[in-house]
Amino acid sequence: MRPKRKMHLVAYLKTGPTASYASAWRHPSAPLHDIWDAERYENLARLLEEARFDAGFFADGMGLPDIYRDTYADYVGRGGQLSLLDPMTVLPLMARVTRHLGLGNTVSTTFHQPYQIARSLGSLDLLSGGRAAWNVVTSATDFEARNFGMDGVPPKDERYDRADDVLEACCALWDCWEPDALVMDRESGVFADPAKIRYADHVGPYVRTRGPMSIPRSPQGRPLILQAGSSPRGRDCAARWADVIFCTTATKADGITFREDMHRRLAARGRSPAGCAILPTLSVVVGETESIAREKAAYLDSLIDPELVMASSSSLLGVDLSRIETAEEAERAAGNQGIAGSRDRMSQVARAQGITFADEAVRRPRGLLAGTPAMIADVMEDWFTGGACDGFVLPPTVFPGTYEDFARMVTPELQRRGLLRRDYAGRTLRENLANPG
Repeated sequence: MRPKRKMHLVAYLKTGPTASYASAWRHPSAPLHDIWDAERYENLARLLEEARFDAGFFADGMGLPDIYRDTYADYVGRGGQLSLLDPMTVLPLMARVTRHLGLGNTVSTTFHQPYQIARSLGSLDLLSGGRAAWNVVTSATDFEARNFGMDGVPPKDERYDRADDVLEACCALWDCWEPDALVMDRESGVFADPAKIRYADHVGPYVRTRGPMSIPRSPQGRPLILQAGSSPRGRDCAARWADVIFCTTATKADGITFREDMHRRLAARGRSPAGCAILPTLSVVVGETESIAREKAAYLDSLIDPELVMASSSSLLGVDLSRIETAEEAERAAGNQGIAGSRDRMSQVARAQGITFADEAVRRPRGLLAGTPAMIADVMEDWFTGGACDGFVLPPTVFPGTYEDFARMVTPELQRRGLLRRDYAGRTLRENLANPG
């Protein structure tokens, strides 16, 4: 019997040469000079929709990481995960050539005001016919904070308290217009019904905004919320707000534990666990045969610059890895910086493999799944049917080849097994998330 549930797929993207896998920009099939070409993003959107992804979202950074050795030389010079364009400039291009694919952007609640966020994402939601998503981040590095006139990022709990306040304000702004407030009746001369538009009047501990919004409600009401908080405070925030939670669980068992914990937190908030998709990150290399896949993965591994791995991990953890040895040292050195969930995961993997935290933190990218379409589908099916997830976030190991191979070989295999939609059931992202086919 075919499973009733269908898995969700979300693409992890960057407006730069490398989205996830260190030094992948060096691969000869990775285009480098079309980053500022509209066709790059239009073709990507078509490809993801053909592969029946729910959405693609752009991770984003608000500066150049200069944590490793107190300079950005290695991160930039060796080709880290750079954002070379504001994602909000390319998402409308992707909306224009698709009808179902969800489109997400990363926006920090620490640096931006709610009216700006609500207006920008609300506009994308309208332009796309109700397919916008907001990847909510609280930001965790001082080099980003300094670009916004701050000395550094606030303490983590304060950042999440502000995130709650900003999200409340944005939701109040998106609710200023009732669904039928826009009349546009030439005969009567009524463009909009003022009685169906109201002030937001949000006054919180961190932000305030009066409203009303200058733009009407979108077909899906408001953008979907994506979040990746893995610390206890981050999980609480996700349980309150997120429609999609993505994580970096190292094993199937870790995935089951994380999902069960999030289900408890969702239930405590009065939310149905079925209303929130939990998606671990999965990096794949697909080959027509197992040997081809392994050769492709080995070649990717040969391109990796160890100093770039050090610089990238330093940015992730908020510490200079040339100066620390243990997780405890990393936590002390980071102060308010760094992603605690990533540090915890590295500690978890180090313990499981009997290596030091320092060795794990600077190891070449791990967790790469290389195999045939059937082998990759086997792992995805095992995690999905085993209660570890509701689908996956897939970053490209090589852009755009990973998505081309996935669309050509893995999507048909998942569809054959009844694990992935053959077509979209709804028009908006919210409809497709609720009913994956």
